[in-house]
Amino acid sequence: MSLNILFGIQGTGNGHISRSREVVRELKNLGHKIQCVFSGREPALLRETELFEPFQALPGLTFATERGKIRLLKSVRNLNFPRLYRDIASFDSQKFDLVITDFEPITARVAKRNKIPSIGIGHQYAFTYKIPKAGYNPVSSWILNHFAFADIGLGLHWHHFNQPILPPIIPHMDAVSHTIADKILVYLPFEHPDDIYALLKPFDQYRFYIYGHAAQAAERDHLHLRPFSRTEFLNDLRDCSGIVTNAGFETVAEAIHLKKKVLVKPVIG
Repeated sequence: MSLNILFGIQGTGNGHISRSREVVRELKNLGHKIQCVFSGREPALLRETELFEPFQALPGLTFATERGKIRLLKSVRNLNFPRLYRDIASFDSQKFDLVITDFEPITARVAKRNKIPSIGIGHQYAFTYKIPKAGYNPVSSWILNHFAFADIGLGLHWHHFNQPILPPIIPHMDAVSHTIADKILVYLPFEHPDDIYALLKPFDQYRFYIYGHAAQAAERDHLHLRPFSRTEFLNDLRDCSGIVTNAGFETVAEAIHLKKKVLVKPVIG
């Protein structure tokens, strides 16, 4: 049976988008009709969105970062709750049989408001189960439970911890027969590019392929700046010897799958 599915995608970073791309592709291949909603990212900053059409891009909720830190006051100032609730209240949901949210708050609330069955997919939903956590933070706990709630939460993690948790959803990737020893992939979207370049410049024994900031390809000696391209990013991931990245789930999952060395820099805050 073909379903009309509303699919919400959190636009902060690229991890939610990368995972949702795989899910949306499979759902469309199965014959379901998908309408996507992005939130938390400026529409002009969305890239390679052909698969997600038709889609809407709405402000939603996200956090503001600066030089690798969450800026709480700036995040609060950027919140537009009147617009959020207008988007939820005015959303035409009559045709949808199911809502799937990849930690996206508008579609989660559209589902609840209109009593549409909902499924949440993502790493965040794994933390609703009894699994190891790095201490307890009441704010983080509240966000995990209320930001993008769903009737059924499909939590993703590297291990199930004897809970109903699924492995990461990643694209099919064949490992290359060899890696390039001095090639390091760098994806630090929440850091300032000048800080990244200054940090890596002294290590000229390596070649760094840096994604996340450049509008077009450029070479700075051993620093190779690359614009966003999902295909080229995965190609560089396949043959690099390691990756330096912010501590998101999806990129790290792809790197571990390919048995790459991983150095992560968590966003502070």
